[in-house]
Amino acid sequence: MNFNRKHLSNQELLDIYKRLLYPRIIEDKMLILLRQGKVGKWFSGIGQEAISVGATLALHNDEYIMPLHRNLGVFTTRQIPFRKLFAQWQGKKSGFTKGRDRSFHFGTNDYHIVGMISHLGAMLGVANGISTAHLLNNEGKVSLVFSGDGGTSEGDFHEAMNVAAVWSLPVIFLIENNGYGLSTPSNEQFKCKQFIDKGIGYGMEAYQIDGNNILEVFHKVTELSESMRKAPRPVLLECMTFRMRGHEEASGTKYVPQELFDLWAKKDPIANYEAYLYAENILNEELKQSIYDELKMGMDEDLAAVFEEPEIIADTQEELNDVYAPYTHETIEPSGNSSSKRLVDAISDGLKQSLERHPKSVLMGQDVAEYGGVFKISDNFYKWFGKGRIRNTPITESSIVGAAYGLSIMGYKAIVEMQFSDFVTCGFNQIVNNLAKSHYRWAQASDVVVRMPTGAGVGAGPFHSQSTEAWFFHVPGLKLVYPSNPFDAKGLLCAAINDPNPVLFFEHKALYRSIEGEVPDDYYTLEIGKAGLVQEGQSMSIITYGWGVHWAIEACKALQIDADIVDLKTLLPWDKECVAASVKKTGKALVLHEDTLIGGIGAEIAAWISEHCFTQLDAPVKRVASLDTPVPLAKDLEDNFLAKKHLHAALLELQNF
Repeated sequence: MNFNRKHLSNQELLDIYKRLLYPRIIEDKMLILLRQGKVGKWFSGIGQEAISVGATLALHNDEYIMPLHRNLGVFTTRQIPFRKLFAQWQGKKSGFTKGRDRSFHFGTNDYHIVGMISHLGAMLGVANGISTAHLLNNEGKVSLVFSGDGGTSEGDFHEAMNVAAVWSLPVIFLIENNGYGLSTPSNEQFKCKQFIDKGIGYGMEAYQIDGNNILEVFHKVTELSESMRKAPRPVLLECMTFRMRGHEEASGTKYVPQELFDLWAKKDPIANYEAYLYAENILNEELKQSIYDELKMGMDEDLAAVFEEPEIIADTQEELNDVYAPYTHETIEPSGNSSSKRLVDAISDGLKQSLERHPKSVLMGQDVAEYGGVFKISDNFYKWFGKGRIRNTPITESSIVGAAYGLSIMGYKAIVEMQFSDFVTCGFNQIVNNLAKSHYRWAQASDVVVRMPTGAGVGAGPFHSQSTEAWFFHVPGLKLVYPSNPFDAKGLLCAAINDPNPVLFFEHKALYRSIEGEVPDDYYTLEIGKAGLVQEGQSMSIITYGWGVHWAIEACKALQIDADIVDLKTLLPWDKECVAASVKKTGKALVLHEDTLIGGIGAEIAAWISEHCFTQLDAPVKRVASLDTPVPLAKDLEDNFLAKKHLHAALLELQNF
């Protein structure tokens, strides 16, 4: 192994040695503690330390890194106190996640690190968002995100690389090529000879280096980052290496041929760097032992302190409180003139005024710039706010939601337009595992609104007509908003963008241009989580939302039924007080939604009413929903599918009970 010190002084070379040695000392201790049953799990990076340490040293301390399990050297090189790290690994209250997650599943803005989630590839898009913020702020910074060779098979890898290339983002995509994805060798994972070949396909530079040579890693990342700060662009950096332990200790290494261990043992990054320092008369046995003793003593002191910390005593209220970022809604009352607006106009109005109100906000989505979005909601926005803030995206839902999360980490409000809510399936993981869990895991708000054109009634068939809200209703940490009219749509969208928590904002396509109402021209907000009575009556309570509100109004008028109609407006959290007050007054409840019956939101609401309002009920709670089939295309089939067809009969049955 050839080392080139270039401009580095003896002291700098020694400092690099200390940084390189420290994670190995920690790992050796963790393996002992694991065998003693004092730690529960460990993902070893022995043999790969030079990549984490060298890359981290090469970056500025305020540049974000997104590491993986085997990148302990990132955390130690950023000088996170070991006591804090070990408390995290042990599930102590003083850890970064208050005992809610393990190992390196955490982030810390103090040290500019965003840790991984278990779903490989998910953080690649987040790096794009962070670097997008760097470009918007004209900061001249880079971000660096790690991927193993196995993780490059994920769709998120390809999406993130493509977006970064198209947007010329200053991101270093660092691939640790250690030859295996858990136990699966490279020749069973990908057909290409080397990852740098992929750079051609994405239109970006790509380099391959010896990942076990600490100075080669340091110099290359230094060279790239200095260049990228001046000329922003993404780079793929493939670091050749090998892990000398199993994927994690429980998995063992029997699947690896012994000759590979013998070969790579000769390439050990620490042993080779030590030999170089000895040859240069920079290191000797006495100094080596002194450095080792100093590092180990500090580690042992921190270990003892963490072992003395008490186990967590669960506080249910604290657990519930931390699901969402703290936020106090401020209702801004409507003022000034009003005018008649369609739902689509009200949403466009609220979006435009929110972008004006929040200069650090970005709208992203397919065709949202010059084309104005497929429903023309952002028509001409790029002229007013520029294409930096109104960003056309490639067809990469997962990567764009990930980028939105990265932008929010950088203090931006990110608004993502799904072309159709059906397509959110392609970004599902980012929403339910990154956005929704972020604040609960490491107190990082996900200041993201995902706008979701939804619903049937427009003859669009199974893939452009689905009601997708129930998919997310089960996920703590999300908020779901679903307005039924233009007035609510504008006020609630403005409120959703103000809220630092992730909000899915559902917009019914069939209502976009079919309903109108008086809407204030100026900016205003309505409180998320509050339902409303759109009609008061005595005979029963109809609890509904979206298109169902209009069906209920029409049906009650046609059948001359005197009913309360409760428009939920927000589905998560839904307004239990409003629903309970109505049901206790009327004694009968019908829950109506456009979504299919089984597993729909109506099931939860009906169950809650039965549990909490049972003594006031004069009839069983009734549900009306669409058929349990995909949404069909032909009009007669779609009419037969929709809940509206069954509503009249259900209302009469409940009234006559």
